[in-house]
Amino acid sequence: MRMILTAAALSLTASMALAQTTITVQYPYPELFDETQKQLAEAFSKKHPDIKVEFRTPYKEYEDAAQRVLREGITGNVPDVTFQGLNRVRVLADKEIAVSLDDFIANEKDFDAEGYHDGMRQAGAVNGKVYGLPFAISLPIVYYNMDLVKQAGLDENSLPKSWDEIIELAKKINAQGEADGVMAEWSITGNWLWQAMVFANGGTMLTADETKVAFDGEAGKQAIATLARLATEAKSPNMTANDMLAAFSAGKIGVMVTTTSRVNAVTKQVGDKFELKTGVYPDIKDGVTRLPAGGNVAIITAKTEEKQKAAWEFLKFATGPEGGAIMVRTTGYMAPNTKAADLLKDFYTRNPNQAVALSELPYLTGWYAFPGDNGLKITDVIKDHMQSIMDGTRAKEAEAVLAEMAADTQALLPRR
Repeated sequence: MRMILTAAALSLTASMALAQTTITVQYPYPELFDETQKQLAEAFSKKHPDIKVEFRTPYKEYEDAAQRVLREGITGNVPDVTFQGLNRVRVLADKEIAVSLDDFIANEKDFDAEGYHDGMRQAGAVNGKVYGLPFAISLPIVYYNMDLVKQAGLDENSLPKSWDEIIELAKKINAQGEADGVMAEWSITGNWLWQAMVFANGGTMLTADETKVAFDGEAGKQAIATLARLATEAKSPNMTANDMLAAFSAGKIGVMVTTTSRVNAVTKQVGDKFELKTGVYPDIKDGVTRLPAGGNVAIITAKTEEKQKAAWEFLKFATGPEGGAIMVRTTGYMAPNTKAADLLKDFYTRNPNQAVALSELPYLTGWYAFPGDNGLKITDVIKDHMQSIMDGTRAKEAEAVLAEMAADTQALLPRR
């Protein structure tokens, strides 16, 4: 009898293995998401033993992610699930690489009740169809080395609320001779911080009909002037993102402006070297300011029905309450799924530096994606022009740089 039962168990195990569907998943920023994705896969496999998740080598960042999937779309070698920057859904939908999720959503019961609210779905929508579900949301915030801030005469009750005040604080920190005063991660992927600076002043990237550049208006002039002041008045160092993070964590930069997604990693790197505090993005104005939602979205690119069904189960889990809670605890991002908050009741109380960005949610807007085949190229063009300001070579002619940046962007827009 024991031999018969053992044989039956082996047969059942073998049949389960045969029935298992394997999906390939690829995501960006391994330094931020390796642990997150590992925990997601482990938790998902417990609920879905019939689906095996295999990870491809992570993308370096969002531009790399989009470019690789676009190339793979031609060769037919796309992963089954790809995590892409929120501003890259458009290009993958336009190229018919991303799979529409509308039918999957329609077949779900109580989808809204599970925290997948309309705003969450619309963040991954293009031309009225949903192509991705947001996984991790970030907003720009300010990181302070409070030891240096206090030496400069401020405390947690007098932290800057404007760029003017940040620049003045930076000058005082510079004068101490121990560290650079401030650095803003201007080169972050997808012109994200540039968009934040323009949107915060009430501007837009293009006109409403997307035919003309609009970031060269008054809002853009204010934004480019601020960047120039960071380079000239605040003597902001021109570093790579990794060098900036290392310098800040070592106590060599007093103020850092970047994404909330880095809170978890920065907190670990800082340790007990100094007191770390985060603050809201500068110059927020009610009724004017909008801040672009950074982060990424989960997209199905699988080609077969079997793989798509399995991929959908992974998408739901990763962007659902449990997956969202895992993501928040292992990064500095916010979960777009409203029910994830139920699992994080005590988390933000224990981690006030991660709670700061929640106060910015009322100002949330989309991370803009430029239209047409040159969308990615426009991102690089804008970055190159900003580089000429931040490395000091053209910091004193900021408006001329802005005009050239606008003209070069206009030339790359689709002609109508």
